[in-house]
Amino acid sequence: MLTRLPSDETRERLNWLAWLLDSSIPIPGTRLTIGVDALIGLIPVIGDVIGVALSSIILGEAHKLGVSKAVLTRMAFNIAVEGVVGIVPLFGDVFDAAWKANLRNVRLLNDWIERPDRAERSSRAFALWLGVGLSAFVVACGLLAFFLVGWLVG
Repeated sequence: MLTRLPSDETRERLNWLAWLLDSSIPIPGTRLTIGVDALIGLIPVIGDVIGVALSSIILGEAHKLGVSKAVLTRMAFNIAVEGVVGIVPLFGDVFDAAWKANLRNVRLLNDWIERPDRAERSSRAFALWLGVGLSAFVVACGLLAFFLVGWLVG
């Protein structure tokens, strides 16, 4: 349950920030848009760090509102994917423009405000599968390291 309901002004400000960062600049001749975040991301490494910091504003506001850990985890995952993939030259910039983590996160926040049970349920399922996937990745890396060391030694 929300600790406090956001004011219309807060929701409008977060929607505006997400739009500015992800969709404020139309690409001429197409229906596609990019945001300031994609432009900032063109600056190697520092641009991606700044983009993640700006994206974290929405996450921080959600935390202040008392959004559950499951929803916050999902929002943080969106930011992390954008930040990590954004580091890759060119591909990361294109991915960043398409992923639109800020719009995703504002949508998650709005869903949580309007239908908290549904948002909570889907975010818990997401967090569970994320945990299973990360655990499988760690086990696979451990096995790979074990066999690699065995191959190098033997």
